[in-house]
Parts: sequence; structure tokens; C-alpha cells
Amino acid sequence: MSEIADQPHARRAARAIDALRRGWPFRVTGADGTLDLLAVESARDTALADFGSKDLLLSGERAVTLKLTNQRPAATPGPVRLAGATDSVAAALAIADPALDLAHPLKGPFQTIATGGEAAASAAMTMARHAGLLPAFLVREAKGAAETQCSVEDVAALLDPARLEIAARARLPVEASETAEIVAFRSPEEASDHVALVIGKRDHNPPVVRLHSECLTGDVLGSLKCDCGPQLHAALHAMADAPWGVLLYLRQEGRGIGLVNKLRAYALQDQGYDTVDANLRLGFPVEARDFAIAGRMLELLGIPRIRLMTNNPEKVARLEKEGVEVVERIPLALPTNKYNEQYLATKRDRTGHQL
Repeated sequence: MSEIADQPHARRAARAIDALRRGWPFRVTGADGTLDLLAVESARDTALADFGSKDLLLSGERAVTLKLTNQRPAATPGPVRLAGATDSVAAALAIADPALDLAHPLKGPFQTIATGGEAAASAAMTMARHAGLLPAFLVREAKGAAETQCSVEDVAALLDPARLEIAARARLPVEASETAEIVAFRSPEEASDHVALVIGKRDHNPPVVRLHSECLTGDVLGSLKCDCGPQLHAALHAMADAPWGVLLYLRQEGRGIGLVNKLRAYALQDQGYDTVDANLRLGFPVEARDFAIAGRMLELLGIPRIRLMTNNPEKVARLEKEGVEVVERIPLALPTNKYNEQYLATKRDRTGHQL
């Protein structure tokens, strides 16, 4: 698809995601059906009354938590539709938000039915994650005219990393290196800009590269619940000691689920769930980040071969899938504290991290 043809696709998806955030209904069309949707988290009861449907659409992960997958329509992976599940936004949130599970432990019984459009339902879940909202919608078959609509192909076009381009670059002296350069990357319809920090003098050797997903709580506020801040600073100093290096700072807070949902996951951790189960209870996959963005950033920087600084072998595989040659994996070992010991143990035991 050409860039010119791609633009209207991405714009339609961007408008639909804006409607999702604002609590407005929108329509998604797929090859197997068309759905009208209203995001539970941003909806109001007046909008729900106008929408005229009591059916809920939840992610497959949330359906597992609610023990719905023993019903035939919910037995296959993917979003699940509950017939007549709610008559108010508060009731819908009690089903969709796991932070309310203790306050509303008795849910259902629910009847699952066909979604009416598997492709459209899956695209809606992707849109919710992109918007940083809970993956839960009021849903109905398409009815009448739609003020805002997009297709499954529109959503794919919006999230296509090929739309990412270099927007600006400048010299940026930092603590680890006074000769660093910062490079900003932007997609036309996106609000979040990714950045790369290039440290040292470029030569023919593959640079030390660190993929670092944005972590406001760790990078800025000094949270002790994770090791993100210390990892960020240790990586920068390691790059300064190498011939050269590149930090790719990806705006994918909370492993791709957004800041608000990450804080919801923190609240679930306080109830005893680990990071993996917290994400699943929220209705998200364990890993929701898009590493194709990092591959595109390296392509734009003209860097085909790297030495990747990570404890996560999956990052190696994901980058190699994007055409980046990882010639070496460099582990990053840091001390733990009493607040992040369980978090780091979960990464080791359940997501394959290793030194």
C-alpha cells in the first residue's frame, strides 16, 4: 500500500480512537461483520441509553478470569460477547475492571454469544490498548448511519511502523555523555513521539543498543516497585564506556497497556497477584509492546547490526524478526530491593528473563 493511499486509512482509525477515548460510539468493519461499539470506561449512562444495547464485548484474557471459556461461543481464543450483561455503566465496569472484583465478587450468570464480527472485535481490543483504556465495550450489530467509523485495515494502517519517520534531531549533553545526540521519531496521526539517544562516536562496529519502554513511575519518580530507572541509567553509562551505543526510548508505558492500566495492575499486585496475572485479569496479554517500532527506528538510523543489552531473550527474537541482526546479547545485572524482588522473580520465572 502506498503512503498516499495509506493516509486516509490511518486518519479514519485515529478519529475512531479519539471517539473511543471521548466516550462516543464508533463503528468497526471487518471481513466477517460490522460492529458498533462504545467503550465502557469512557461511556456515560446517557450514551448507553442512546446506544440501545446491553451486550458487552470483553477480551479473551478477561473472559478466562471470569471463567466464561467453558461456554461454546467463548471456547476459542479472542474477544467474547456477553448477551444482555448490563443496564448501566457502573454494572459494566464491575464486570470489566478487576479492581472492582473484590467489591463485586458475584458476577453473572452470563450467556456468551457470537461476537458478530471476529475481526472487528479483535481490532477494537487493539484500539482500546492503544488508547490506554480497559478492553471492554458495549456492542451491537451495525445499525443506521455511523458518525465515526473505520475498518480493520484502517487500524492496521495506523499502527504500521513504516509510518514512523525522523521528525527532529539535536545535540543533547547528558550525565553519561556530553556528546550525545537525541533523535525524535513521529507518525503523522500519533500523539506519542519515540526517541533515540545516540551516545559516543559512530564507527563500523555494531553499537550497544538498549530498548527501554517508557516508565514514568520508575524513570521519573524513582519507583522501587520495578528496576526501570536503574536499568535506564546503567545502560547509558555502559554505552558511554563502549565505542558507541543507542538508547531506544519507546513510548509504550506498562509493557504497552498505558499508564492508567499499569497503575491498575499495581493495585492488583497489592492484592497478591504478580505482574503476569495482573495484566491477564485486566484483560491484556502479558506482552503488549510493539517491537516493530524499534526495528523501524534502527532502520531510519541506518543500523542493521546491534549488540542488544537485555535480560529478555524474547527481545532478541522479536528484533531479529524485524530484520535486525543481533550479534550479541549483553545482560544487565542490578541489585534488587524488598519492593521489586517479587517483580524480578516473576520476570525470571514466568517471562523467561535471564542474565
